Amino acid sequence: MKVAAALVAAVLLVGLGGWLFFSRSAPAPEDPRAGAARLMNELMSGKGAVGGRFTLTDSGGSSRSLADFRGKLVLLYFGFMSCPDVCPTDLLAIGKAIESLGAQGDQVQPLFITLDPERDKAAALRGYATSFHPRFIALTGSEAEVRRVATSYKVFFEKVQLPGAASYSIDHAAFTFVLDRDGRYVAFLPPGTPPERMAAMVREQLQR
Repeated sequence: MKVAAALVAAVLLVGLGGWLFFSRSAPAPEDPRAGAARLMNELMSGKGAVGGRFTLTDSGGSSRSLADFRGKLVLLYFGFMSCPDVCPTDLLAIGKAIESLGAQGDQVQPLFITLDPERDKAAALRGYATSFHPRFIALTGSEAEVRRVATSYKVFFEKVQLPGAASYSIDHAAFTFVLDRDGRYVAFLPPGTPPERMAAMVREQLQR
């Protein structure tokens, strides 16, 4: 009986140890709202690096890296083609800001990275992006690739099922990121920033 009791105790201890190990090595998924708040806090506080090197695929199927745009100021925006209002408003503002810069606008490269690579196919991406400005370049990739780049810029996004519909929308942080001529993060502009304010910041950066 003593031997049996000892064996049972040993099995329970091993089981408990295994549960603790796997609980610690595989934590519960982060709550989406907590994840969004965490990334926003990191961006606003300036804690940790923002952005960095990346390579994605343009609408023509070619690989494009951030280094390809060295020498130009980059206005980077994350969104998706079926976004009903925020994305089109901000992309239009980027286009107008570049136009208002006149000849200086040639020194600015606008980039659009889709957060919905599942639906935003390359064939449609180019026409969508260039409708806001002819020099817009649209980039895509696998969901994992896109998420890696978005997270590096502290951009949270998630699919949200639409009530009573088979389709989904995407909740996401809508910022316009300003990158210097070496591709380094300089600042971000909140959603709804008017073209005049955007152009003023770009003009200031171009003079540095």
